[in-house]
Amino acid sequence: MKPGKTGIARIIAAGGYSWQGLTAAFQHEAAFRQELLLSIILLPLAIWLGETGLESALMIACLFIVLIAEILNSAIEAVVDRFGPEHHELAGRAKDMGSAAVFLALVNVAVVWLLILFF
Repeated sequence: MKPGKTGIARIIAAGGYSWQGLTAAFQHEAAFRQELLLSIILLPLAIWLGETGLESALMIACLFIVLIAEILNSAIEAVVDRFGPEHHELAGRAKDMGSAAVFLALVNVAVVWLLILFF
């Protein structure tokens, strides 16, 4: 049995896999591209509008949570779709839950931004 990569080689390989995942999300997922564009627009605003470093960090973190949720949702959808187009209750539930995670992440952005900017 061939041993796996260790140390720096493992970290470099993991970085490559992560980059492939980001590239795949950008190439194949319109929702990810839209949310990324929104994040690129809002990120400088978060730095400018946050009165403290903590406020800016919270506003930016919320944006990253949306991107993370979208990637996980896309991964769930890809795995479910891999097994065929026929409807299955559990497959539908998994896809709906992934979508709900993205929705909650977007609500989180709205709530945090509104609380920081107006209260």
